[in-house]
Amino acid sequence: MDQGVKMDQLDQVLHYHQETKHHFFRYARALGYLDWKNQPNPFRRYEGAPLAPLPILTPDAEPRSPSYEEIYQPRRIASQPVSVPSLSRFFEYTLAISAWKQAGETRWALRSNPSSGNLHPTEGYLLIGSIPRLAPSPGLYHYAPKEHALERRADWSEEELSRLMSPFPPHAFLFGFTSVHWREAWKYGERAFRYCQHDAGHAIGAARIAAATLGWCVLVLGGTADDTVAAVLGVDREDDYEGAEREHPDCLAVVWPGDIVGSLPEQAHRAMPLFLEPGAAGQAAKRRWYGRANRLSLDDPVPWQIIDEVAAASWKSDTERTVIEVSPVRPAL
Repeated sequence: MDQGVKMDQLDQVLHYHQETKHHFFRYARALGYLDWKNQPNPFRRYEGAPLAPLPILTPDAEPRSPSYEEIYQPRRIASQPVSVPSLSRFFEYTLAISAWKQAGETRWALRSNPSSGNLHPTEGYLLIGSIPRLAPSPGLYHYAPKEHALERRADWSEEELSRLMSPFPPHAFLFGFTSVHWREAWKYGERAFRYCQHDAGHAIGAARIAAATLGWCVLVLGGTADDTVAAVLGVDREDDYEGAEREHPDCLAVVWPGDIVGSLPEQAHRAMPLFLEPGAAGQAAKRRWYGRANRLSLDDPVPWQIIDEVAAASWKSDTERTVIEVSPVRPAL
């Protein structure tokens, strides 16, 4: 990308930062009130997508839930195989509902990942191979926290997924996050983009801890272009979001059982890319897709132009081909 264009984009991001600060004599711009009738639904669903419930596990069920201290002790936790129960535990600790609260007739959910204003703009996705009791073929899934279930969004072929995951350890899968900016803008106005970034960071942290409880490793593929993230997760599909609030692609991460690297010979290292190549989604247009996004608010979202501008300015259009060396010892949290 042209250096001048990059500077223009940086200037726009810095402009957003300055414009959306709170000041001593005024708050950053917002509606100034809460439009309760237009409060967005905190639960995205893809109507028509097959739903696969995940089992509700007790703390003593397998895979066992370790103590918090154990996850910081290298090789203390045995790596669990990737299965429906282990995926259930992973999502439970990353994005699931942790409790319900009620005051009068109002009832709301709390979740494992912290969120500004408990608005939860972050959505989670899974791209994984065939898993017994889930599906006999690879697929892309959206996590539905209210149901603690996976919605199948798209079919992938074994060949396509194998090619995509070839740089990574065996049994690795992809995990992705997106943000619904409107969920935050409903309450916080122009500052919503800040909070969505903040919440995405919380979700990444929760995913790393959840993976550690299973003896798994997580690497955020921060060099992947946003166009690629959007294509892999399917959030660039116009027809699937017709009349519904859009999702902004935040990131992709690769997750794998930790003992895969741990089984390498002493002093051995594995080169791991922190990116997916452009075109990683393969023949996405020809893939079979399931479901359409539900509309979250009764009325149209209130437009905040500055959010659209900073989202466009911070869009990563280039792939950064960074490669790191992963040691046999599971990376620290």
